Formats: sequence, structure tokens, C-alpha cells
Amino acid sequence: MVASSFCCHRFSSRLRVSKKCMLALFAMTICIFASEVSAVFANDKPNVLIIQTDEHNFRTLGCYRDTLPIEEAEIWGKGAVVETPSIDSIAARGAICTSFYATSPVCTPSRAAFFTGRYPQNTGAYQNDRPLRGDMVTFAEVLRRDGYATGYAGKWHLDGPGKPQWGPERQFGFSDNRYMFNRGHWKKFDFENGQPIVAATNKKGQPNYDLDGADEKTFSTDWLCDRAADFIREHSQEPFCYHLSLPDPHGPNTVRQPYDTMFEDMPVRPPMTFQLDGTKPGWLPGTNRNAEQRFNARLMTQYFGMVRCIDDNVGMLLALLDELSLTERTVVVFTSDHGDLCYEHGRLNKGNPYEGSAKVPMIVAAPGLVPAGLRIDEAMGTVDFAPTLLSLLRKEVPEGTQGRDLSEWFRDIESSDQESHRNSVTFLRAASSKAAWIAAVTDRYKLIVSADDQPWLFDLKEDPHETTNHIGKPENQAIAARLARSLLRYGDLMKDPQLSEGKLRSDLQKLQIQP
Repeated sequence: MVASSFCCHRFSSRLRVSKKCMLALFAMTICIFASEVSAVFANDKPNVLIIQTDEHNFRTLGCYRDTLPIEEAEIWGKGAVVETPSIDSIAARGAICTSFYATSPVCTPSRAAFFTGRYPQNTGAYQNDRPLRGDMVTFAEVLRRDGYATGYAGKWHLDGPGKPQWGPERQFGFSDNRYMFNRGHWKKFDFENGQPIVAATNKKGQPNYDLDGADEKTFSTDWLCDRAADFIREHSQEPFCYHLSLPDPHGPNTVRQPYDTMFEDMPVRPPMTFQLDGTKPGWLPGTNRNAEQRFNARLMTQYFGMVRCIDDNVGMLLALLDELSLTERTVVVFTSDHGDLCYEHGRLNKGNPYEGSAKVPMIVAAPGLVPAGLRIDEAMGTVDFAPTLLSLLRKEVPEGTQGRDLSEWFRDIESSDQESHRNSVTFLRAASSKAAWIAAVTDRYKLIVSADDQPWLFDLKEDPHETTNHIGKPENQAIAARLARSLLRYGDLMKDPQLSEGKLRSDLQKLQIQP
């Protein structure tokens, strides 16, 4: 883990501060406010606001671009970026995790791991449209039992095939789930007889994904954020945990005015890997609706528009916390369930272990608990979120949790120097009950074994665009062996059927005995 300052956005302008100045500022702030803030958290339960997007490419956030060389930050062309000052401000006040991954880069299994701290194969929700097992205990249930007011608005995706299925009967700890819908990427919401509805319909009266004239009151992002604001106002005098799950920037790539034209004049080009010649991994689907896409710049400008709409609404919620004097008493988390390749490697969407698909934002601001300006580079996964959050809040982690409690990495800048925190490995798996692919990832290396190919090893430092298989290089034998051993241990401990037998296990056994 590296604790350092990073460049952050402040509304439309960019302020760049040296590491020395930033650290001095943080130290001064801690000296002035530490005792007061600590007292607040010692005598009260901090609120929790989690903002989770869907299919969000991490490079569209300014705070993540500022951690990358420009050629990696601006992959769609020089200046082809969207500014995100509000989300960046969360990072400036807390921690940014630069190697945070979807434990399975598809909606349902990633969310299952996120809420329960268990690997997807052990939750029942190992692929899309599979319901979460009824005996699963979420972090929300732990906080509800501890006296928190809990609520949820937005896409849930953990109660089977129901669509939209408002307010599922099974609450999993979210007492106020009136505005929770199970599935879908709807663009327009409203009320009918006091009940939430999808307000865009086809000629048969069935809900659809059309914009249908959605405005700042009915567009999905705005409407859901308004519901979050209502909940915060209603529960401002008691501890609360609210989860806001936004269906954007997942496709369809459409957004309301003025965001639909905000980036239309921006020159957007395909990423460097869009039409890259060479061997493609066997675990990358060759024929499906997401393969071999034709580049469409408008889809990217609309994607940027969705991100900017999200950021403006995040700004509204942060301003509300300030207005209610809750900022210093509220843990704010910004994250996503998985990424979107956005034309990298000629693909859209997710479902594979490439960075654009599997890496997701994870930003945590927690005054008095997490030092401002913290950067954590070690590999983490969505399965680690629940135990880490609960431990940060000093709550008991449920028995049977399989993710790691990494709260110490967030609490203390000095902990970054501890040897025990180095060489962190997280595990990713395909969203399938059958052997497809599985991966072990560090902050530099990614080992992938699959049913359809030889093992692949990416060196994210030397090859950040993931274009070359480094598995056969003699200098990489030791790291490949270490990651193979880690995957075998994971498979045995977490009872992953993908590694119980067959080609994947055989490939790992061969790799682990290499010198």
C-alpha cells in the first residue's frame, strides 16, 4: 500500500499540489480537528452512504486518471475525458483504492460478494438472475440489528429474474426498500398512486428503456438520488445506512438533456487496443453480441454524459450532508459492481478479467477513521468490502464471512510500510457454475487459467494494456508459481467448483512446481 497525495479536481478547475504540501496540509488538518472528530465517532455511530454505479469504467473518474500516466488515463484520445469534481472530492477527503476488483465481473455475483463478504459460488448468486440465498447476512443486516435506519434505492439484482420487481419481499437488512428494483436499466421513473413506476412504456404499456422525455425530476439517476436525499433528511437525527444503486452508466448509452450533447464536440478515438493484431486469449469470447464491435464515438460521448450526470448528483448529496452538518459524521463510499471495456480489445461491457471489465472504483471518505489523501495500491476485491466496512465501524463481522478484513489498511498511513500488507492477492472468477476462467491478481500481476486456453500472465507494470502473455518468460516463473499456489489454496478453502478438478486445476499444479 502506498499512502500518498494525488491530484484532485475542484469543480471545473484542476488544482495540482505537491506531495510535500499535501502531506503538510493533511498533518495540519489532523492536528486541528482530530480530537473533535474522534470524539464524535467515539460517542456515536457514524452514518454510511454507499453510492454504487453499474458497469463503470474507472478511467472516467478524474481521481483515477490522476494516478495514471497520460497515455493510460486518456485512452480515448487527448482531452477525451469527463470531469468528475464531486466524486474526486470524496477521494481527496479519504482513500482511493487503485487495485480494487469485481470478484466476478458481472452484476449478480459481484453484488452478492459485495453485500455478504462471501465468494459468489457460496451465495447462490454465482451468475446473473440467480437469487441470493435466504440465509446470507449482509452488512446492512448487521447495522440494522445495531440500531441503524437502513434503506436502499436502485438496482438490486439479487432476487432472481423479477423485472423490475419493486420492493422485493426479502429485504436482506434494508428496512426501507420501497425504491429497490430487482433488475433493469430503466431511464425514466415516476410515481403512480404514491408507488414507484417505470414511466417509459412501449405501445403495449410495458416498461422499456426509452428516455421518453425524462428530465431532471424523472431521469433515473436524478430520481434515485432524490429518493436518497429524502431518506437522509428523514433520518438525519439518527444513525443511518443508505445504499444508492444507480443503473447508469450501463447501457443503453442514453442520457437526458443537457448531458446528451455536453460532449458531442469532443474528439473521441478508439483505444489503442481496439484493433490490435495478435493472439487473443481463449477466455475472451470470439463470437457474441459484445465481440468485434464497430467503434461508435457517440456511444462514448453519451457514456461520458451519464458519468457527468452521476457526478452532479453526487455533488447534490454531498452538499446536503454539509447542509445538515452530517459530513463529519458520515462514511461516504463510491464504487461500482464491475467495469465496461468501452472498446478496449474491441469489446464493450464486462464478464472477462481485463482491467476495463474487472477493475472498479473504490473510494472511501470517513472523517476520523480514514486519513485524507490515502492511496491503497494492494489488490482487493468486492468480497472484501463487507468485512472491511464493518470492522471500520467496529461492528462484529458475521460468522462464515470469507472476504478479508482490510480495515487496518484504511486506518493508519504508517501501516503502509508493514511487510504483512505487501504481496496482497485477490481472486476473480467467471460468472458460471462450469469451468471457464479464474484469476489471481496482485497490484502488478494477473494470472488467468481457463478451460479454453493455456495460462495467461499479464504484467500490468510493463504491459498496462494487457496485450502480451508473459507466462513463458523465465523471469516470471516464480511469480506464476506463487499465484498458482495461491489459487489452489483459494479453491480448496472457498470450495470453488471451478478448481475442484479438471484442466484449470491441472494447469495450476504444473505452474506451482516451476522453479
